[in-house]
Amino acid sequence: MNAQISINAQQRGLSTPNEPSLRPVPNGNPLQLVTTQGQVQIHTSTFRGSFSIVLSEALRSAGLGSNVLVSQFLKGGVNQGPNGAINLCGRLEWLRPAIETCLPEQSLAEDLSFKKKYEEKAIKELWEFCKKRLIEKNLDKIVLDEIGMAISLGFIEENDLISMINNRPSSTDIILTGPSIPPKVMEMADQITELRCN
Repeated sequence: MNAQISINAQQRGLSTPNEPSLRPVPNGNPLQLVTTQGQVQIHTSTFRGSFSIVLSEALRSAGLGSNVLVSQFLKGGVNQGPNGAINLCGRLEWLRPAIETCLPEQSLAEDLSFKKKYEEKAIKELWEFCKKRLIEKNLDKIVLDEIGMAISLGFIEENDLISMINNRPSSTDIILTGPSIPPKVMEMADQITELRCN
């Protein structure tokens, strides 16, 4: 009510005591949309187990309309491979390598056989698929689960991951998880989350 009286008084050239005069706000530049800038996020720990946090973030993003690819490099057991993806929320593609079991943190001596070569081939197929999907520029977010361990076990080259990060579309988020993330990759991160076990 007082604001209306003050406006009416201003229009008639009158001023009321102790009331600030209202002045029109000058026209500024209109708001403009800014292109999104993708981030490199790392979820790391000394133990395996950060995936549930990342999966919930990926599901949330897909549910809100983002195109998301989740790739678990050392988790097998479902014989998926690049052609057997599970689709969730209509926009989340979830992949595992075409191997029969989950891989351990360290290679055993007996794994230096045909089985090891088969696992390596399956993981490299998954890696090449991820790179191809990223180049196609239709992903908003890509999750590379246990990528550090895949590098330390010799399945993926560190420089190949660095090249992928550097050459990704600028709006795409990359999330890396697991222990053993190489120091050079850590330096590239916009955000690092470390899980600790007390």
